Amino acid sequence: MATHACHQPDGEAGLARAAAAERLTVFVDAVIAIALTLLALELPVPTGDTTDAMLGSALAHGKEYLAFALSFVVISAHWHAHHEIFRYVHSLSGRLTSLTLLWLFMQILMPFATRVLTAEGAFPPRFSLYALVQVLASASFALIIREIRREHLYRTDVPPRVFAQSLVRSICLAAVFGVSVPVSFVTTSTGAYLCWLAAPIVLAVARGIQGRAVR
Repeated sequence: MATHACHQPDGEAGLARAAAAERLTVFVDAVIAIALTLLALELPVPTGDTTDAMLGSALAHGKEYLAFALSFVVISAHWHAHHEIFRYVHSLSGRLTSLTLLWLFMQILMPFATRVLTAEGAFPPRFSLYALVQVLASASFALIIREIRREHLYRTDVPPRVFAQSLVRSICLAAVFGVSVPVSFVTTSTGAYLCWLAAPIVLAVARGIQGRAVR
């Protein structure tokens, strides 16, 4: 009796690996959508019997609305970075899947961290929780990029600088949010938030240095 081969041909195996990577990307999209929805569900509803009362109520909840906008932008940026990288991933490793789940855990924590940030109580611990979630999200994404490059899980048509640029961005964001944690304990809330506003400047400087380095 003839014995059938146990392994798929390379073509079929490659398609299976690509399908697994695509399923993970779809799963990530769904989780990000849930995280963004949870952000909106926690928004306070303005109340009042008159227009002035409604406007006053909305202004009173201004910090909650600003925190929602901030977290929406942050989660969207994390998703965009993931999408930018995983469009070139053709297969998965067990470690890459685990790191992606860790990164997703940080995204799901974002709505909770947003509520803590706008709650009453001591500012440094509330601020630090949100910042630490960002540090872990950015650090885990840097590890995702490292795993993709180390195990060669990407397609051959990847632009040379894609992974390097994304890695530098993740490291810079982790550094900025990490520095803001001790700053929040020694300065005012305004000073702590200014650390976050410095992120675009830090990223621009890092990109400039990186651009000169590859010339």
